Amino acid sequence: MGAFSAAYVAIVVDLAQLHYESTIQFHSIIGVMLGLFLVFRINTAYDRWWEGRKLWGKLVNDTRHLAIKINNILPIDRTADRDFFIKMIPNIPFATKEHLRDSILISELSLSDETLRKSVIASTHRPNKLAGTLFERTNSLYKDGIIDGYQLLLLDKELKGFMDMIGGCERIKTTPIPFSFSMFCKKFLFIYSLTLPVSFAWQFGYWTVPIVLLTFYFLVSVELISEEIEDPFGEDINDLPLDEICFKIKKNIEEIILK
Repeated sequence: MGAFSAAYVAIVVDLAQLHYESTIQFHSIIGVMLGLFLVFRINTAYDRWWEGRKLWGKLVNDTRHLAIKINNILPIDRTADRDFFIKMIPNIPFATKEHLRDSILISELSLSDETLRKSVIASTHRPNKLAGTLFERTNSLYKDGIIDGYQLLLLDKELKGFMDMIGGCERIKTTPIPFSFSMFCKKFLFIYSLTLPVSFAWQFGYWTVPIVLLTFYFLVSVELISEEIEDPFGEDINDLPLDEICFKIKKNIEEIILK
């Protein structure tokens, strides 16, 4: 853009000396329209980022609530059951994180049972598999008379919340910004920027170059920020800190449920 602006001023103003009326007023009107498009663009992207953060915040709360209930409902002598929930509850966020990143890694999962490990590896939707295993163990406690029906309903609320959270994250990931709208914003932005030297050349001369560069920088930055945050589950610096959240959940569960 800098080279283009300098070349335009040199050819049109210095060499050809073509005089024409300034188009600043026209660009001001078009700039307002472009600004509205970019505001809508970044607001839409930020809404996706913020909704993802709220869903993961809900997951943090649900895991804590479930751990507190398990710690108080299960008898202290049920060591195997307590150890199971200490390991399995943090598996949900770790599996969800990798699922949203289209990863097949399971190194962060605590799967001491070899049969369960093979079953999780073979599954196509690991968060579903792990959530199902959690409910299966909870239902087994009910059938064995360790917990009653009311306690089962109390635990079911958080177990259901896990699936709601996973579904919400999948909705964000699999529903991108419409391609036609994204491309229109890019075309509008670049056409507007390419015509800026026409507006400023005769009035500002070679000062047109820094003016156009600054304008172009700010406009393109808004578009790039929008692209960066509209998919919040990756590993870029501006994405959600999912690894940190997962390890925080694991630490919290280990502190809450007493062996």
